[in-house]
Amino acid sequence: MQGPTCPQPEALFLAAHSVAGGQRLGLFHAPVGGPLRGLVIYLHPFAEEMNKSRRMAALQARALADTGYAVLQIDLLGCGDSSGDFGDASWNDWIDDVELAVQWLRQRMAAPANAPLWLWGLRAGCLLAVNAARHLQVRCNFLFWAPTCSGKTVLQQFLRLKVASDLVGGTGKGVMEGLRQQLAAGTAVDIAGYRLAPSLASALEGCELSPAGLEPMQDSGAQHRRVVWLELSTREDASLTPVAVKTTALWEQAGFALHSNTVRGPGFWQTTEIEDAPALITATCAALAPAKPGEPAQDLLV
Repeated sequence: MQGPTCPQPEALFLAAHSVAGGQRLGLFHAPVGGPLRGLVIYLHPFAEEMNKSRRMAALQARALADTGYAVLQIDLLGCGDSSGDFGDASWNDWIDDVELAVQWLRQRMAAPANAPLWLWGLRAGCLLAVNAARHLQVRCNFLFWAPTCSGKTVLQQFLRLKVASDLVGGTGKGVMEGLRQQLAAGTAVDIAGYRLAPSLASALEGCELSPAGLEPMQDSGAQHRRVVWLELSTREDASLTPVAVKTTALWEQAGFALHSNTVRGPGFWQTTEIEDAPALITATCAALAPAKPGEPAQDLLV
């Protein structure tokens, strides 16, 4: 795959205005040539999946910038090189970080409030994108990479890391129930180098990838808001899982213009070695490409 031609991203720190305060690391990818096609905010996945995904996120961000999008990657509170500890972060803090990212990118690009905006999430980042859009009343399109349809699943998979670790040490019996009892009692738990606060666990567990509370129509032009849903599989004949089929149907029924596909590639957020999925980058750029002649242009800024 030919590499993007856009310059290296600009690393910067955004001053948070929320109660949590501190700074958030951002990587800004300036659009290359031509008219600005839109704004993209990348929301990383949960815990260690974020680190495994950094390379793919950077490659995709540069590819989108090369096609005319302004892209901002942000490390949420307590994650990566941003201020704070993971154990102190709340779901509402992360929603505040999404608002910070949107405001900063709009100001940086001098873009109007109705400029095409995409919230791009990976795994649990998709849940945050939808929750943020709902709470902040941000009117946007969604780009979902390997979305997790339920926060309950995210939490369950994270807790299992502790179970697996203790099983290796011969102390795994009853670990899952013990972790849930600790969280229910208001006590944080330590898993794979991350301290999980009860409030974050509870908020995450209550999240669903649902269009409820989101308006599917744009403010002007009667254009439907878009959802691009891309899954990964190492199988050539793979299709969406039954859960994904059911969830995408809800988005279509709610009036969103949906594009879904399964592309060939590894689950890079969980592989032992850092891996690339070039087909995902190609599919993403194609899904966000300008409309064909004769079709309404949904993305372009004029």
